[in-house]
Amino acid sequence: MPTPRGRSGAPSGVRLAPRELTRQGRERKQAILDAAAALFAERGYAETRVIDIVKAAGVAKGLFYWYFENKEAVFAELVGAVRHQLRLEQAGAIDPDASPLERLRQGVEASVRFMGAHRRLYSFFDMESLDPRLRSLLQPGSEVHTSDTASHVRAGIEAGQIQDEDPVLLAHGVVGAVAWFSHLHRTGRIDLSVGELADFTARFVVRALAADEEAAAEAEGRDLRRGPGRGAGPPRRAELPSRRAAR
Repeated sequence: MPTPRGRSGAPSGVRLAPRELTRQGRERKQAILDAAAALFAERGYAETRVIDIVKAAGVAKGLFYWYFENKEAVFAELVGAVRHQLRLEQAGAIDPDASPLERLRQGVEASVRFMGAHRRLYSFFDMESLDPRLRSLLQPGSEVHTSDTASHVRAGIEAGQIQDEDPVLLAHGVVGAVAWFSHLHRTGRIDLSVGELADFTARFVVRALAADEEAAAEAEGRDLRRGPGRGAGPPRRAELPSRRAAR
């Protein structure tokens, strides 16, 4: 029985090896990705056809299948590219010599700013996350973000800066706060600039995680002698039973 083959000529369901592209080839491929991103955000994944993408990109349909197996492959590459760019933004914002809680603050600020700058694409991801097939492509990004965050949380717990709780649960809380506040902002339910929202979310996370007011003040770069700053600070360490004490 012959093996079913996709439009590119490869066996159906087989992932193509990355092609070595010339500069012109990279530009054409990026034009297809840019066109697809705009159309996906405007129409949704299901309502966007390959023919629509190639017309918007100004390339032949055959060229599309030179670079991509199908429309889902374009979606997967877009998700991967956004995920990679977000990690670059986070890495550029985080000072490796800063304290763990301060690194978390810096990462949260960078994440909110990035999501705000790419709000149309994230709105599209929100909508398509309901599709089980596409959700499986979106989920790994959240898992990587949570894993990265948990490593900073563990370091903060060891340093006595962060409450002694399950670091993965705390990391889920951080990632959830960033995602939910950004979603509310995208949907017009938060009337702040992206910069103001980034600052608020970072303070919210710091004060939710901090073991005491001193740790929060250090992460926020404020002097305790000048008062607690905007918003209520976290409880003192004495008020926080640790996991070890609870056991």
